[in-house]
Amino acid sequence: MSVTAVTHPVRVLGSPGHRHDEILTPAALDFVGRLAAEFGERRQDLMRERRRQALRLAAGSPLDFPMVTSAVRADPTWRVAPPAPGLADRRVEITGPPDRRTASAALDSGAQVWVADFEDATSPTWDNIIDGQLTLLDVDERHPTLMVRPRGWHLDEEHLTCDGRPVPAALVDFGLYFFHCAQRRIDAGGGPYFCLPKLENRYEARLWNDVFVLAQELLGMARGTVRAAVLIETITAVFEMEEILHELREHSCGLDAGRWDHLFSLIKTFGHRTDFLLPDRAKVTMTAPFMRAYTELLVRTCHRRGAHAIGARSAQVPGGEPAAVEAALATVRLDKEREAEDGFDGSWVAHPGLVPVCREVFDDVLGARPHQIDRTRDDVEVTAADLLSVRRISGPPTDEGVRTGIAVALRYFAAWLRGQGAVEVDGLWEDASTAEIARVQIWQWLRHRVIDRETVLRLLDDELAALGAEYPWAPVEEVRALFERSAMAGELPLFFTPDAYTRHLVRRTEAAA
Repeated sequence: MSVTAVTHPVRVLGSPGHRHDEILTPAALDFVGRLAAEFGERRQDLMRERRRQALRLAAGSPLDFPMVTSAVRADPTWRVAPPAPGLADRRVEITGPPDRRTASAALDSGAQVWVADFEDATSPTWDNIIDGQLTLLDVDERHPTLMVRPRGWHLDEEHLTCDGRPVPAALVDFGLYFFHCAQRRIDAGGGPYFCLPKLENRYEARLWNDVFVLAQELLGMARGTVRAAVLIETITAVFEMEEILHELREHSCGLDAGRWDHLFSLIKTFGHRTDFLLPDRAKVTMTAPFMRAYTELLVRTCHRRGAHAIGARSAQVPGGEPAAVEAALATVRLDKEREAEDGFDGSWVAHPGLVPVCREVFDDVLGARPHQIDRTRDDVEVTAADLLSVRRISGPPTDEGVRTGIAVALRYFAAWLRGQGAVEVDGLWEDASTAEIARVQIWQWLRHRVIDRETVLRLLDDELAALGAEYPWAPVEEVRALFERSAMAGELPLFFTPDAYTRHLVRRTEAAA
């Protein structure tokens, strides 16, 4: 396997580790360097446009379906590529970090697809990232189909530089996996498949499509070998679902519904407005009218274009007393029954114990069919107002909701700083998306003065004391500082991860070196 010589070498700043040399080969680094040199500046331009768009929306510009792409939406003739090998039946997808324990559990779970998640379920320490690549290199060819979820466009990989700048983390995760494993997946009867996070518009989808085209060209693979699903988890992407499918159509395998990241994006975008005040997270379910509008539009959009529509992640951990297990499974069953009846072709779970109930629900609806793409949901009519109307559930939080939000954020921050990206908190398998919605809700409630700063500080002290008592290893002061910066600042940080990554994980690696 060869890559054309480059003039943009990638420098490795991370400490060497066991078998790292199998991933960080000169040829693989050259491949990543080609991608970074070709697309790094364009990615920076798109991140600047994200900030400009955020300012426009904050200043009152309306969010609507783009007029300039109305012809794309009106054209009934185009469709995405047909399902690639291993992607026709996706009735159960299990997601988790690309570590060996999770890989083993996923491969034995009975799910059709395992989504190896470098984005929300991985704390991006240098060892976690490279060990995750080693896991994917070593994974055997057993069922299920493997999809890789690289980190989002907003993140950098500080341990690899190209032309003196950090390499975009998305290109690191994609590039290393594609270089080492794409042909292996093809030889095994599948292909290099991906799940793309945090896209905000069609231009970011176009960038990914161009990355796929170049990557395939460099390794001598046919266009369309790569397939990618897009997780629709930002409010701006909701208004460009057809355009995103259109940009990726030769490489698309559908859209996935987000849950907490969708709410996180909604608050991040409109949280300064009183008419977007959301109550406790537990009260904002997928049956809320604006969430129903979003998911039904997603199904209609996908099926109209011949693409899979995959439902949102269920995070319950079915453990503990029998009554608690029964209650958790009943909640998941209701969630999956709604999705299957609405037309989804499958759904996500976070725990192997949820695979049987999810499979049973979709088996009842699909039977021997691999999907229900032929159910086009022409009855669905959704307006921009439907997608943004939160008034029917709007309201202040409860005291318990505030405490729970603080506790979840702190416990996740503590685990993330320790190198764990997915952890169980109060019976739920939580990842970065949960911490994001928890901390932005605290910020929103403080901004609109439905809670006061003194109350938050008191609860913060209480929960930090409880955290330190339960987990003596927890870096309590680092957790406090991260919470105060990300949830209590005057201006809301767009994500907690970039600052925390640079301030804590990278500096810790440098100190160890």
